[in-house]
Amino acid sequence: MTTGSPKNQVGPNPTLATPVITSDESLTPSNNLLALAEQLDQHESDDLSQLALAQRMAEFARGHDDALFRSCPDAHFTGSALVVEEGANRFILLFHTKLQKWLQPGGHVDGNANLAASALREAQEETGIEGLRVVQPAFDLDIHEVRPPNEPPHLHLDIRFVVLAPKGSVPVGNHESRELRWVTVDELQEFDVDESVRRLVRQGLLLLENIDI
Repeated sequence: MTTGSPKNQVGPNPTLATPVITSDESLTPSNNLLALAEQLDQHESDDLSQLALAQRMAEFARGHDDALFRSCPDAHFTGSALVVEEGANRFILLFHTKLQKWLQPGGHVDGNANLAASALREAQEETGIEGLRVVQPAFDLDIHEVRPPNEPPHLHLDIRFVVLAPKGSVPVGNHESRELRWVTVDELQEFDVDESVRRLVRQGLLLLENIDI
């Protein structure tokens, strides 16, 4: 694969072949839902099902002014992070307190159409690790139903990014998880996770092959 050089700020067109690494200082919040829809129109993937998800998400964004807020009852956007330790092929899984599942860090965007910023924020809040950096562009999409306690079932339109953690980082969870673990690919089979998480790991680690860290 072609190796891209990491940069400290996002250029005009980061791609899966030439991804860029950014820190939170360069991630400006946005409420531009149309811009998010346009990014989804341009989502890269060799997987036709991923392109179909991108189209479905873009159409939802254009049809729902409140799609960035959890108050949108049927569905809303979320941002997720595959948190990978720099220099090691291990990543963080957490046992979600409400959903009672092993998942990647992630959550609601609360009005921010800059999904990279939201994914990074969620990773920071849920792992307690300082010095995290997010890789752009988004490499995976997922639409799934969630059934939190005391809430009606609804869909999460999840846009996913790789987030890099400094080598030797020790995660510290918050109230949203009961447990956090560094996990290797070989260890993943020991966890009861669905195919979307397995795909997240496969594709996220593949993306890192295009970055000199």
